[in-house]
Amino acid sequence: MTTHSSAQPESSTGPAGSPGGGGGGGVDPRRWQVLWVCLVTGFMTLLDVSIVNVALPSISSGLGASGSQLQWVVTGYAVVFGLALVPAGRLGDSYGRKKIFLVGLVLFALGSLACGLAPNPEALIAARIAQGLGAGVLNPQITAIINSEFRGAERGRAFGRFGATVGLSTAVGPLLGGVIITLVPWEESWRLVFLVNMPVAAVAFVLGLKLISDRASAERSRLDWVGTVLLAVAVGLVLGAVQERSVLGPLLVVVALVVAAASGWAFVRWERRYAAAGHLPLARPGLLGAPGFGPGVLLGSLYFGGFIAIFFTVTLYLQDALRYSALEAGLTQTPFALASAVAAPWAGKRVAAQGRQLVVRGLVGVVVGLLAVIAVVELVAPAVGDSWTGLLLLVPFLVAGFGSGVVIGPNVNLSLANIDGRDAGSASGVFQTFQRVGSGIGLAVVSAVFLSVSGAGDPRDGLSAALGMSALLVLAALVVALVDVRRSGRGDGSSAAGGDDDERSGAGASDGGRPRSAG
Repeated sequence: MTTHSSAQPESSTGPAGSPGGGGGGGVDPRRWQVLWVCLVTGFMTLLDVSIVNVALPSISSGLGASGSQLQWVVTGYAVVFGLALVPAGRLGDSYGRKKIFLVGLVLFALGSLACGLAPNPEALIAARIAQGLGAGVLNPQITAIINSEFRGAERGRAFGRFGATVGLSTAVGPLLGGVIITLVPWEESWRLVFLVNMPVAAVAFVLGLKLISDRASAERSRLDWVGTVLLAVAVGLVLGAVQERSVLGPLLVVVALVVAAASGWAFVRWERRYAAAGHLPLARPGLLGAPGFGPGVLLGSLYFGGFIAIFFTVTLYLQDALRYSALEAGLTQTPFALASAVAAPWAGKRVAAQGRQLVVRGLVGVVVGLLAVIAVVELVAPAVGDSWTGLLLLVPFLVAGFGSGVVIGPNVNLSLANIDGRDAGSASGVFQTFQRVGSGIGLAVVSAVFLSVSGAGDPRDGLSAALGMSALLVLAALVVALVDVRRSGRGDGSSAAGGDDDERSGAGASDGGRPRSAG
């Protein structure tokens, strides 16, 4: 049974962002202020994926944590983050994104506080799980809010800034962690890595309470618990298997992946039956068939599989092989973050006109940058001295970072452009879940290549092999983009990325108000 929401409803007559679509009652004059609240909050949650890595040695000595416990400090956050995304997205659609955003923010803040005060490794792991739950609840609301509140050319600019946030948070994490650990004169300075979130979360909560519109779908129903459990089993087993593969061993990893595949199949079957019975599923059947959404999801999964692994392997090489400090290793990767931050808004202004063609160019830039990094590591650095490696990577990282900034925001924009406003949160959750799974699998594969080749010989060859694998994943994403461009028959995105709202509204309403994602 469905009941009407007391929150301001979103119309379902067109795609999110079109007149009568996800905007739900007109353009919010405070939308740019809301965007900054969302971006700062998203930056904070995504930063915590990587910032903790440089603090692990300090956590080990401060709390006496074992290697397995340290792994769970990282894994617990990442896995629960991924598990929460789709259910939280649907809850935002049904009960109002403002409410769910604030709930997630409180969970994340309390988890951060508990991490900073943790007296032992077990308490830290539990706090990281709570922190990850808050992050998973928050993030689909952020992209859904952007998708719903911005229209036309503004939408591209808003997603451009979102792309800059993703790129910065991923690349700056090790640097910021290194700064805190290195410069704060306190033997337990690792606690500040978590406690620094508290003032940011407090300000974001006050501003979010004041600024964000409390809009929800007219379709409100109980959460699809069977679908939630089936999806959690599928995603949890995949992420757990790839991140704990060294502990589980090959046989258990294969078993876990087989069970995950079966659970995923059961989830799809259940969602179809649940929707056919008149209930609101976690993800409407046919969601992946919405124009641009399926290719965007696959492209994003492949790209993040290669993108996230770059920083992990480069940091390992610089610190373990070249004896760089955490701060020096973080500074080496800063050009990537800065170039990405500059490129993302630039790309956001052009995505409406160029569409997926723009993403193609960005992917080419990332591949060229990665190949240049390999050339520097293998050919240039040995000739002039390994101590110059960090400086020599400046230009290649600038190229790869600029390309990355052209990929992330535009891909999100194009992928969600034809999703009905009622499903914006659900689609955002699905999109980000696939990214988290892609990131986990890519990191597992690339790091395994790095460790295997390094262990058998020169760490330099290990880094080159790992970056080559990252480049292959980015090339696979490039193939997906090229196929999508060819299949769509046009390179521009005027009707898909905010170019012509009237055209998008008419397209979305042509089936009597049903979501285009419903298939």
